Amino acid sequence: MNAPSIRRIAALDEVAGDYDAVFCDVWGVLHNGLRKSEAAESALRAARRAGARVVLVTNSPRPEPGVSAQLAAMHVSPDAFDAIVTSGDATRDLITRHGGPVFFLGPERDLPLFDGLPAPLVGEDEASAVVVTGLLDDRTETPADYADRLAAWAARGLPMICANPDIVVHVGDQLLWCAGALARDYAALGGEVRLAGKPHAPIYDLARRKAGLGPGARVLAIGDGMATDVKGAMGAGADVLFILAGIHEAEFTADDGAARVSAVLSREGLDARYFMAKLR
Repeated sequence: MNAPSIRRIAALDEVAGDYDAVFCDVWGVLHNGLRKSEAAESALRAARRAGARVVLVTNSPRPEPGVSAQLAAMHVSPDAFDAIVTSGDATRDLITRHGGPVFFLGPERDLPLFDGLPAPLVGEDEASAVVVTGLLDDRTETPADYADRLAAWAARGLPMICANPDIVVHVGDQLLWCAGALARDYAALGGEVRLAGKPHAPIYDLARRKAGLGPGARVLAIGDGMATDVKGAMGAGADVLFILAGIHEAEFTADDGAARVSAVLSREGLDARYFMAKLR
């Protein structure tokens, strides 16, 4: 049996100098929804000093200004990154291309997603598509609470534009459902789902443009989500630094070696070049 190609690194600075850009996930790597990781912040600052362009790539449904304000509230240093690209930014392009009146499902804080767009917000009966950024109350609701609405939309053939492909996210120690869970259930009903965030190509194309990367640029993508960060980076031709202590922390221990991590990734048809417990 061949030895795993993945290897553990102790710190990002061991490899950051080999890359033109670092695309780093936010939720689960740079913060946990409540507090920033000072070690991760320091690692990204060091990567920039080593010459890499650091782009934060997040499946947040909020456009960049909203994520920037959230990071500022957590006192994340602006020296830790060069740019931010969000699923919300990429989703705005999908909404613009659709054009027609849309129904919005999500918390009120996500309404800036529609600022300046040509698609008017209407009620469910008048909509030609549904834009989902999340559950109305992710602290108490589950995707099952939306089963009847999803079935009704699918029966009408409404496309769903999902602004956050994540299924769940940690907020501190609590696991909350995201818009991706509704998109998953909608697809299972035969509904059409349109996504632009990780692991889909539009968000990586936007990140490359924000980083000013040309053909052949070397990119390291850092993330904790197998179905989003790892799969998306592989599809975008980037090397992967997989973070164990994130959304999949129940599947790993901090002491897991390369063989164990490689085996878990392989079960999902995935691979990574490096891994570590937490970004530092």
